Amino acid sequence: MPNHTVGGHSDITQEAHGVEIPDDRRYGQTHEWAKQESDLVRVGISDYAQGQLGDIVFLELPEPGRPVQQGEPLGTVESVKAVCDLWAPVSGEVVEMNDELADRPELVNEDPYGQGWMVVIRTGDVSELASLMDASAYAQHCEESAT
Repeated sequence: MPNHTVGGHSDITQEAHGVEIPDDRRYGQTHEWAKQESDLVRVGISDYAQGQLGDIVFLELPEPGRPVQQGEPLGTVESVKAVCDLWAPVSGEVVEMNDELADRPELVNEDPYGQGWMVVIRTGDVSELASLMDASAYAQHCEESAT
């Protein structure tokens, strides 16, 4: 089981198609996760998404200081199978990016909810998180996506 060290998380309460879905964050239709940490939101892609993409080989992430809008492209994730957009789950300003992913993009595959996080966004409106799915709804979304 992956070591969820960055930001920690509560017990895994949901599972879909053998992938973990922590209940301490919210999820977008396009498989990004968002974990609230005060007025900051840590962002990554779900275990389901990394499994569908296969081996992650490159990420293009925004530099700190860049403003982002909920539902707009934030960056790209390149795998051996495809290049996909990373979508902003909330609006705000990027305050941190995971520099370690430049040299070790495989961390997204190995630990998507821990060391594989991608960016941190300072949001002025944490209520945007309510428009995202909870773990139970996301598990159902993954089941429907797989059929």
